[in-house]
Amino acid sequence: MKTIYEKSITVLGSTGSVGTQALDVARTQNIKVDAICGAVNVSKLEEQIREFRPKICGVLSENAAKELRIKVADTDTRIVSGEQAIIDIAGSGNSDCVINSITGKAGLAPSVAVLRSGVSLALANKETIVCAGEIVNRLAKENNVKILPVDSEHSAIFQCIGNSRHEDIKSIWLTASGGPFFGRTREELSGITPEMALAHPTWKMGPKITIDSATLMNKGFEVIEARYLFDVKGENIKVVVHPESIVHSMVEYIDNAVIAQLSCPDMRLCVQYALSYPDRCTGTLKPLDLTELGSLTFKKPDLKTFKLLDLAYKVLDKGGNLGAALNGANERAVALFLDKKISFTDIMDLVTAAVDKIEFISEPALEDINKTDIRARQLIDELIRS
Repeated sequence: MKTIYEKSITVLGSTGSVGTQALDVARTQNIKVDAICGAVNVSKLEEQIREFRPKICGVLSENAAKELRIKVADTDTRIVSGEQAIIDIAGSGNSDCVINSITGKAGLAPSVAVLRSGVSLALANKETIVCAGEIVNRLAKENNVKILPVDSEHSAIFQCIGNSRHEDIKSIWLTASGGPFFGRTREELSGITPEMALAHPTWKMGPKITIDSATLMNKGFEVIEARYLFDVKGENIKVVVHPESIVHSMVEYIDNAVIAQLSCPDMRLCVQYALSYPDRCTGTLKPLDLTELGSLTFKKPDLKTFKLLDLAYKVLDKGGNLGAALNGANERAVALFLDKKISFTDIMDLVTAAVDKIEFISEPALEDINKTDIRARQLIDELIRS
């Protein structure tokens, strides 16, 4: 088996928060970067091309790609553009591992391409599994591909489980920071602005996932993801609010022992473990000093005020295409909130109403997932106009 230093990687979403941290790992561990992909950030892509010298770079925007081609004409990196070009890079099979850190449902098709190529998938795009968990698991099994979780909570669970027998697992405990508004009432959330919601107390993330953290939708997505990654029933996946974000998640066993993974909040550890698994290598993040913390606190989530977490459990229980409906409706609602066209509490109300109106499909194909996503977004717009 190749060591981490001998592996090559492709990074999808290389200009985002997780993508840039993945390249930090590549830099410190001297990992070869075969390909990178981004959306529109030409300056960041140029910087990454000049440092890592990938063979190919995919850019979602054709206009951005044209600009980038001119800027890096003196390099050997080939610039391609468009959604299909990124999917083709993902499924090329040229790297030992593909890190998918694309935001939103847009990451699903590249994940499917990676799985079909037979290459390891380091997954930071939780929407892949939220939208199409059954399909994704089937493809992974058919192509003998292991999905390596990069989300901090799922990486923690992955580490806590280790080589334990599946039948010995009693419960999974996902920790949540609670976002910036934990403890507030529904009434107190009515005047929340995008600027206030983007001020996350612990993690530095992209705008969409930061809003999802504030509504606890992100934790709902993680509950669904944990179900498919670790084959644990929804009723055995618990959420606990842990504002310090030091315990990244826990696994409870049938003898009532609980094993937790602790570290300073830094996604580079999660990326590095996905790439080095099953081995570990020297890390670069700050060591954890528990004496500096003083205390760690844990509280129950408020499912009444932050009702999207409760909705995620209901969606998981019913299954089918409802995960795609939940994600599509939420993506549209969050975009409208960031554009200041709806309120913070509208996000929760509109997503709940849209999921309730979607036509249920018990065993969806990928085509059904895509249609459900489109319909859920349309329903949000229809609900606003009504």
